[in-house]
Amino acid sequence: MLAVRNRVRVSADFSRTVRSGARSGRRNVVLYAVETGEQPSRFGFIVAKTVGNAVTRNLVKRRLREAAAQSLALNPTGLDIVVRALPASASASWAELSADYRNAFSTCTAKLSQRHARQGG
Repeated sequence: MLAVRNRVRVSADFSRTVRSGARSGRRNVVLYAVETGEQPSRFGFIVAKTVGNAVTRNLVKRRLREAAAQSLALNPTGLDIVVRALPASASASWAELSADYRNAFSTCTAKLSQRHARQGG
């Protein structure tokens, strides 16, 4: 379970992350990330009805929250992450979903590092 301080809860924060963040897509998820300085890392999830019925969507959300909790241990500060579940995530196993999440996460953090290096900072 993610603590309240580690959740993206405001619509404006979701929009800012999706619009201006680094993006990485995989078969099951699309992940957006933006740097936030020294603030605690926060995670938000978008699981639309196209993923499946309520039971399926909640299962996907629980799995994605667990993957986010694991990455929070590695990056406790400095990131806002929004994870959009794609329809294929409904039939994905935990191993497939977590691998897609980890790969997308590492790609986004690499893109953010490149941006940071280009800006001289």
